[in-house]
Amino acid sequence: MSLSFSAIDFETAVSHHACSVGIVAVEDGKIVEEFHQLIQPPFNEYNYYNIRVHGITPHDTYDAPLFSEVFYDLQKRLAHRTVVAHNEGFDRGVLRKSMKDYNIHHSELNTLDKWECTVKIFRALGYKRNNLAACCERHRIELQHHDALSDARACAKLYLLSQGVEI
Repeated sequence: MSLSFSAIDFETAVSHHACSVGIVAVEDGKIVEEFHQLIQPPFNEYNYYNIRVHGITPHDTYDAPLFSEVFYDLQKRLAHRTVVAHNEGFDRGVLRKSMKDYNIHHSELNTLDKWECTVKIFRALGYKRNNLAACCERHRIELQHHDALSDARACAKLYLLSQGVEI
């Protein structure tokens, strides 16, 4: 079975402003690359409640690159690939709105229009609790929740499971 895709997860500082991204690339059902980058949100501004969720602070991103400086790294890992996220509406929204903030046209990303959403997949499978932590607990997938790379890795593994691939 040839199963290739990229799983993505963003953590946000305020609204849709990313402060961290994790991407896991899968080729032929195997994880082949993991990418993590802290991102300095506009004005390095954070909401206290977001900090409480993920623990990333303005101090952590003081010298981090802006989204526009990270875009090429995202583009080369997502272009022409199926993109998977655990709550794809949120992660796709962060990506699109961030691109708009930096005047990066959506066509520059070159992703397929349809993303896969593991929340929707596991809801359709009848999971009453289908958040990332609950799905990972059920399938004994290691998770450091709200760490963008750990979340992306877990999402990749959940998607593989949903496609019948043993992890």
